[in-house]
Amino acid sequence: MNVRQVLISQIRRYGAVLALLVATGATSAHANPLVRVTTTYGDFTLELLQDSAPDTVSNFLGYVDRGDFSRVVVHRSVTDFVIQGGQFRWLGDCVSLIVGNCGPAFVPVGPTVVNEPGVSNLRGTVAMAKMDGFVNSATNQWFINLADNSANLDAQNGGFTVFARVLGNGISVADAINDLPLTFVSDSVTDMPVRDYGATATGPVEKNLVLMNVYRVQRFSESMHVFDYGTGLLNTYVNGGETLGNVGLVMQIVEDGAQIVFQVDPRSIIPLAITPAGMASYSESDQRLRIPQVELNQNGQVSQVSNVVMRLVDAVNLRFVIESYE
Repeated sequence: MNVRQVLISQIRRYGAVLALLVATGATSAHANPLVRVTTTYGDFTLELLQDSAPDTVSNFLGYVDRGDFSRVVVHRSVTDFVIQGGQFRWLGDCVSLIVGNCGPAFVPVGPTVVNEPGVSNLRGTVAMAKMDGFVNSATNQWFINLADNSANLDAQNGGFTVFARVLGNGISVADAINDLPLTFVSDSVTDMPVRDYGATATGPVEKNLVLMNVYRVQRFSESMHVFDYGTGLLNTYVNGGETLGNVGLVMQIVEDGAQIVFQVDPRSIIPLAITPAGMASYSESDQRLRIPQVELNQNGQVSQVSNVVMRLVDAVNLRFVIESYE
């Protein structure tokens, strides 16, 4: 029995009603691949333009599927121009002078991609960054156009390949990041957006950074808590109290039987600078995660469950079992 069947049978057992929405405006009309980007300032979804830039889309998804863009840093911001990421990830704050599996880590650079210009660099489009004077040098860095940059970027250096576009109101998240103050980190990172930061000798730490987590989704949704049947991923925003703070994270279903068990992907945990209405909450006292409403997406059908309660059963592996819902 799959998770959808388990959910429906249990909901009926509790006497609840599952409202099923048919494929209208609530379902995805996008044939192209989609990825969802959770950031310190909210979520947005990218539609990848595989018909116009197939090699670039394939390259980008390679980084996504390897987890290279989990906790990736927004390392460049130019007012009313672009925000940029993909150069390095943040592994976590270093707690001692011994630098190991912490701090920044460069995203492994794969093969270069042949330039695929054609779609204009308009506001809300996403393009690959590359080296000056080298047309076919794009690898892992990408940027979001925050203005109509076509007059400049469509021709410069052979044209910058647009491979995606931001859907819905997601560009407002990029605008919020673009409004942040900037700091100099190194000769290669000169305009990093930061929050609550006064320059120090050691540089910004996690609470100052703007981080992103990029992963595949089946359908465009602007809901806060979304479960995709196809990927088995649950995206959620959690108020974790004083210890954890507000975070965005992704949970993967790992058991679908008598119990439904989800495991948090630690690489997906993004500290939030916002407190949107409708967040989930985690209580350390009873070790319960409570989600007000979850949107379930499956093959163009959308359903909702409310008041989902998940109990922590394995603190080491961050596993939660679904305990109840309505």
